Amino acid sequence: MGGSAPRREHHLPAETTSFVDRRGELTQGRELLARARLVTLTGPGGVGKTRLAARIAARVQRAFPDGVRYVHLSGLHDPALVPLAVADALGLHDRSAQPPLDALVEQVRDRRLLLVVDNCEHLADACARLAAALLHGSEGVRILATSRHRLGLTEEHLLEVRPLPVPDPDGDLSAAEGYPALRLFSDRAAAVVPGFRLTPANRASVARLCQRLDGLPLAIELAAVRMRILDVDQLLDRLDDRYRFLTTGSPAAQPRHQTLRAAVAWSHDLCTGPEQTVWARLSVLPGTFDLETAEAVCADGTAPESTRPLGGVVPAPEGRRRLVTLRHAALPAPPDPLTDDSAAHARPAAMPAGTPAPPLRLRTDDVLEAVAGLVDKSVLCREPGPGGVRYRLLDTLRQYGLEQLRRGPGQEEATRRRQRDWMARRAEECERGWFGPGQPETVARLRADRDNLRAALDFSLSTPGEALAGLRLAGTLWFHWHACGASREGLYWLDRALTAAPGPTRERARGLWVAGLLAAATRDFPQGRRHATDALALARALGDDAEAAHAEYVIGVIRLFGDDLPGALRHFESTVARGPVPGQHLSLAGLDQVELACALGYLGEAERAVEVCERALALCERHGEQWVRSYVLRILALAHTVRGDWPRAERHARQALRLKLAVHDVIGIALTLDLLASIATARGDHEQAAVLLGGADRVWADIDTGRWGSHTLNSVRRDSEERAGRALGREAFERAHRRGGTLGLAELAGHELQEPDRPHPTEPASATALPHDDGTVRLTRRETEVAQLVAEGLANQQIADRLVIARRTAEGHVERILGKLGFSNRSQIAAWVTAQRCPAPTRTHQPPEGIT
Repeated sequence: MGGSAPRREHHLPAETTSFVDRRGELTQGRELLARARLVTLTGPGGVGKTRLAARIAARVQRAFPDGVRYVHLSGLHDPALVPLAVADALGLHDRSAQPPLDALVEQVRDRRLLLVVDNCEHLADACARLAAALLHGSEGVRILATSRHRLGLTEEHLLEVRPLPVPDPDGDLSAAEGYPALRLFSDRAAAVVPGFRLTPANRASVARLCQRLDGLPLAIELAAVRMRILDVDQLLDRLDDRYRFLTTGSPAAQPRHQTLRAAVAWSHDLCTGPEQTVWARLSVLPGTFDLETAEAVCADGTAPESTRPLGGVVPAPEGRRRLVTLRHAALPAPPDPLTDDSAAHARPAAMPAGTPAPPLRLRTDDVLEAVAGLVDKSVLCREPGPGGVRYRLLDTLRQYGLEQLRRGPGQEEATRRRQRDWMARRAEECERGWFGPGQPETVARLRADRDNLRAALDFSLSTPGEALAGLRLAGTLWFHWHACGASREGLYWLDRALTAAPGPTRERARGLWVAGLLAAATRDFPQGRRHATDALALARALGDDAEAAHAEYVIGVIRLFGDDLPGALRHFESTVARGPVPGQHLSLAGLDQVELACALGYLGEAERAVEVCERALALCERHGEQWVRSYVLRILALAHTVRGDWPRAERHARQALRLKLAVHDVIGIALTLDLLASIATARGDHEQAAVLLGGADRVWADIDTGRWGSHTLNSVRRDSEERAGRALGREAFERAHRRGGTLGLAELAGHELQEPDRPHPTEPASATALPHDDGTVRLTRRETEVAQLVAEGLANQQIADRLVIARRTAEGHVERILGKLGFSNRSQIAAWVTAQRCPAPTRTHQPPEGIT
C-alpha cells in the first residue's frame, strides 16, 4: 500500500494573451517528448520558449497519468533551492532527513509525469544535476526544459526555438496574414488600437518593422503597444534611430541580442522619468508583487506606515500615508554589455552621456501613476492573485531594469534594503494575525510572495551587516515554514542565518527553537533537541520568557514524537498549568494544550483529554482561529475513539478535516484521513474504511510513505487494513483502496464530510455538490470547476480559456452559481469555496489529485 495513484493534474501558467501558432515546433516538440525523456527548448531571450513549452505540455498531458507540473525558475537564484522548488511544484511534503534531491527522486520514482522547468540558464548546473537524478532514478518522469543554453547531458534532445518567420517587405505580401510575426503584431496592435488590421496600405511597413525586429515575439509586442501614439512608419523610423545608438561599435555582438536590446531600450526611453525609476527599482522583485509592495520598494523616504518597524507606527490624517522624501540623482542609463562604448549610446542624443537628470523624489502617488503607466506600456504584466491584482516584470525587462539600477551608486543596496524591510514588516503582520480568522488568506499571500521572501533573505545573508535582520525574518516566518509544508526550505535559511549571526541575541534564541522544530519535523530528533535546548538556555540568559516558552514547546514535542509519552505528558502538564507567558504566541500556547491532550489520549486518559480539548477549542473560537483548532478537533476525535463514542469521534474528525482543507494543511489532512479510516473500521463500514485508506495512502505518498516511521501511526493504519481486509476479502478491499487512491482531496473529503445527496465514491456522479450551511446547494460538475477557478482569482475570460469554453458561457456559469448560493459578488463565491470545501489553490502548491 501507499503507492502513487494516478493524479492527472496539470498546473500550467494561464495564458493572458493569444498564442501565435507555431505548428512546426509544436509537432516537433511532441515527437521529441515521445522518444526522449529530456527535451530542452533553446533560443535567445524574448523568442517565446516559455509559451511554446506550455503549449507542448498542454498537447501531451493525456500521456501522463500523474499530471504535468510547471516549475518557474526565473525568480530563484540559489542552486540549493532548485530541488525544493520542484518538490513544491509537485505538491510534495517530504519530512525526511535525506538530502532534498534524493528525497525528491524517491518520491517520484514510480510516477509518470511531465515536469516543465522554465528559465534554466542562470541555474544550469543545478538543473543538469536535477535532470540527471530524475532520469537515472525514475522511469516515468520526463522533463521539458527551457534555457538559452543546453544543459549538457547526453540524454538531452534539443529543439531550437527560432524567431517568427517574416516575409520580404518588398515581395508579394498578398498572403501576409499567413506569417506569424505579422499576425502577432496585428493582434497586439488591435488590443491598443481597436479595429487595427493588416491592409494593402500597411503590410509592407509592418513586414519591414517585424524584419527589423528579427521576428522576436517580445520585441514585436513591445513595439506594437506604441501604436497607441504612433503609426507603423513612425515606429519604424524611431526604432531605426534607437537601433543605431545601441549597435554602433559592436561588430561582435549577436544581432538578435542587439535587436531585443534596442526594443527594450527604446521602450525605456519612451517612459517618463518616474516610470524609468520605478522600473529600475521593481527589478529587485523576482516574483509577482502587489501595489503595496511596489509603493514600499519604490517610494523615497520612509515606507508607508504599514511598513515601519514595530513601535514606530504613526497613523496619518484620514488614513493617507505620509512620506519623508529623500533627494537622489536620477539613474543614468546602463552600459550595453554588447558594445564597447555603451555609456555613450545608453541615452538619446538629447541627454548626453553622463549628464544627470534633475533629482527625482517619488511619492506613493507617483509610484501608483508609474505602475499604471508601465502596465499601459506592457512593461509590467497584470495578473490576478490572492488579495487582488498583482504585477510582474518579464525576466528580460527585469534584467534591463537591474542594469539601470546599478548605474546609481548605492541605489541597488538601498532598494534591496527597502524591499527586505517591507517583506519583514509583512511577515510580522502575518505572524501577529496568524492566530485569527485570516489564516487561508495569509497562506495564499505568503505563497505568492515566496520569491520575494527568498530575495529578502538572500540579501540579508549575503550583505555585510545585515545578517541579524535575515535571522529575524527567517525566525518570524516560523508559522509559514511549519504550518505550510515548507520545513525543508525554512531549515535551509535558518542554518544560513544562524551561521551568519552567532551573537547571543533574541533573534538567535528564536532561530534556534524554530530550527529545532523544523528539524524534528524531518525526524532529526537529536539535532532538533540540541537546537531547542540551546534556545532555552539562551532565552533564559537573556531573560526572554516568551522565547523560553517557545523552546520548551519544541522540547516537549520532540518527546511526544519520539514516543516518550510519559515524559511528554509530564512536560505539557507543567507548561499548560503555568499558562501563557507575556509575549508567547497564542498558536504555541494552544499547541501546548493540543500536545497535552494528545499524550493523554494515547495513554488512555480520554476524559482528561476531552476536558483539555474543550478549553483549547474555546481559546481558538474566541479568536476565530482554524489551524490549531483543526488539531484540537482531531485530538478530540481521538479521545472519543478511546471512549468508544464513534459518532462523536467521526463528527469531530470531519470538522477537523474541513478546517485542514481550508488552511491546506496536507500533513493534517493525511493524519485525519487515517483517523477517519480507523473510525469507519470500528463502526463496521469497511468499504468506506478501505476507500479512506486508499486516499490517505495517496496523500502520505507526497509526504512520507512510511508515515515517518512512527510506531503509533503505522500500527493504527495496519489495524484498519487488517480488519477491513478480513471483512471485505482481499480482492474487494484492494478495489476499494484503489478507488480511494484515485480521488482528489476535495472529492475524498466531500464524500467523508457527508454532504447531502453526494454520491458514494463507488458510484458515478453526474454532478458535484459543494457543502453549504443549509445542505441544499448542488452545483453541476462544470459549475464546481468554475467556482474553484473563481476562488483562484481568475476572471471570466481566463476561466473560459482554462476550460476551453466561450466567455459568455463562463459568465453564465458564474451568474448561475451566484443565484444558487444567494450571493451578489465573486468574492463571496471565493470565500465560500475556501471556507466550506478547500482553499483557493495555487498552481504550484496544491497536492496532486486523481484522474480528471
